[in-house]
Amino acid sequence: MKKWTDIIKNITLLTQFGLSFITPLLLCLAGCWWLSAHLGIGGWIYIPGFFFGMGGSGMVAYKLYLSVTNKNKKEKKQNRISFNRHT
Repeated sequence: MKKWTDIIKNITLLTQFGLSFITPLLLCLAGCWWLSAHLGIGGWIYIPGFFFGMGGSGMVAYKLYLSVTNKNKKEKKQNRISFNRHT
């Protein structure tokens, strides 16, 4: 049963990361569409919108990387045996 809970947990984390990764790009492109449709700005606005969206997605990936590395550092630190903590 533990195996299934680990599988479900990993699938959930993967879908959450996927949604967090694609959302900034979609929001920037939706903003570009709104600017183009309502304010009459040309189609060139999609180019900077795409790059800003990719920048936001890059920040999501970077923050995930930082959280994983910090978690691994904390786990390594906890596994050390000190003078008053023998496990």
